[in-house]
Amino acid sequence: MSLSSRTGGRILVDQLAIHGVTDVFCIPGESYLAVLDALHDAQVRVTVCRQEGGAAMMAEAVGKLTGRPGICMVTRGPGATNASAGIHIAMQDSTPMILFVGQVARGMKEREAFQELDYKAVFGTMAKWVVEIDDPARIPELVSRAFHVACQGRPGPVVVALPEDMLVEEARVPDAQPFTPVETHPGLTQMAQLQKLLWAARKPVVLIGGSRWSPAATAALARFAERFDLPVAVTFRRQMLFPADHPNYAGDLGIGPNPRLLARVQEADLVLLVGGRLSEMPSQSYELFGIPEPGRTLVHVHADADELNRVYHATLGINASASAFCAALESVHPPVSIPWAGAAREANEAYRAWSNPGQIRIPGALQMGEVMAHLREVLPPDTVFCNGAGNFATWVHRFWPFRGFGTQLAPTSGSMGYGMPAGVAAKRHDPARTVVVFAGDGDFLMHGQEFATAVQYGLGVVVVLLDNAMYGTIRMHQEREYPGRVSATALVNPDFAAYARAFGGHGETVRETAEFAPALERARASGKPAILHCLIDPQAITPSTTLDAIREKALARG
Repeated sequence: MSLSSRTGGRILVDQLAIHGVTDVFCIPGESYLAVLDALHDAQVRVTVCRQEGGAAMMAEAVGKLTGRPGICMVTRGPGATNASAGIHIAMQDSTPMILFVGQVARGMKEREAFQELDYKAVFGTMAKWVVEIDDPARIPELVSRAFHVACQGRPGPVVVALPEDMLVEEARVPDAQPFTPVETHPGLTQMAQLQKLLWAARKPVVLIGGSRWSPAATAALARFAERFDLPVAVTFRRQMLFPADHPNYAGDLGIGPNPRLLARVQEADLVLLVGGRLSEMPSQSYELFGIPEPGRTLVHVHADADELNRVYHATLGINASASAFCAALESVHPPVSIPWAGAAREANEAYRAWSNPGQIRIPGALQMGEVMAHLREVLPPDTVFCNGAGNFATWVHRFWPFRGFGTQLAPTSGSMGYGMPAGVAAKRHDPARTVVVFAGDGDFLMHGQEFATAVQYGLGVVVVLLDNAMYGTIRMHQEREYPGRVSATALVNPDFAAYARAFGGHGETVRETAEFAPALERARASGKPAILHCLIDPQAITPSTTLDAIREKALARG
């Protein structure tokens, strides 16, 4: 077969198209100009961002939404290190993602040339795989491997370094075939064992998390829960995996969970953990279960065999992706008489009582409980909610009813600044969807410059920005551990509504509850990226307590 000669940059872009890539998020750099040139004529959409961390987070968000690797391209040295925040999120959140990063020319390596880095050393503990492509003829092979590694087993990030001179060198090489991730399926014996364990249980509960899910998998799990009358809880920031309006939904097991849900999990005699790792946040700092012996029957389903029995010794470990496992659940049948009948209804009633925003009153003129109630009334069920890290996120996690797959973008790694880039990615991926970014004042300015990206591409993302003039989560911990000794947590903020308008977006200031609904309506009607600058009383540190109450409790404790 006759093969035409192509540059390394062209070969790379051709592979992206073959593997189904539709979007690339990037900060341009001279180290990969040949790739940018090849993208000029490609059927791949390029989103130019304002900082590499934001670009990487956008790629990670696409990975979350699609289950396919999000693609980010950055330049060498500081470009790569800026992007590391997104790599860390992808690793801890088990998200498929590929970072392509420029490298110095091959003849300059090992001299500490301008912006040179050893990418294997820098990202070796942060990514699933790091590779540097020294020969353009190997691009199809290694890029194909990158896609498979990113998606198979426990998904995660892959970093591919591209020497500048390699990208302009030509080679004759056939393209790879489109990647096809391997699904790991449970065995019939394992499903029979699961049925036997369920039949012997009296207080079972299902916990779901992780990745390798799909709309079909979430629907299959819901049917299984209905047949067995099982209460189902989601782990930290995985609420889109089970519909909040389902009668078997028990709530989310994350930071500050519903005490009644926590008690239910603690009292369970069988826990079916599907997809997740039960890491620090959902395990309540690894105190929920014993380690390595959980102290109850544990059935752990995970796509990566290395994750099984790594922390918790499972009674039954099932090496299967969440999607493949859920597809096999039709073979598991409930007992004739269900000993725990009514448990799902009780768990759901507890969830609904806990998540009712109408019961919440906080200090100040702006009542966030009423704000959340209004959002529940006017926003469509498939709204994508995006947030970074901070106490402000509690309002979303506790009071917004996630009802479908692909409606939540939030970092289980706890990375600040994630919401704005994730909102850009969600709206770029599906412009017809309503996208809302929840942010705190400290959180937003970590990557607030990506609001300019939203303006550049006409992405009508609405940012609900809660401003309490502090790094609230740290201040909360500070008052708990060192009451009255405020240090390094106060902030002086800009007028965020003016900030939005300065970029060409829509900006509103909200000081009182009655101002929120009309401000939201105007923001949505504008069709522009918008910021609703919501001024929150600093005492309103969580929905259930104040800074003064935390301080007084700490002082009383001595």
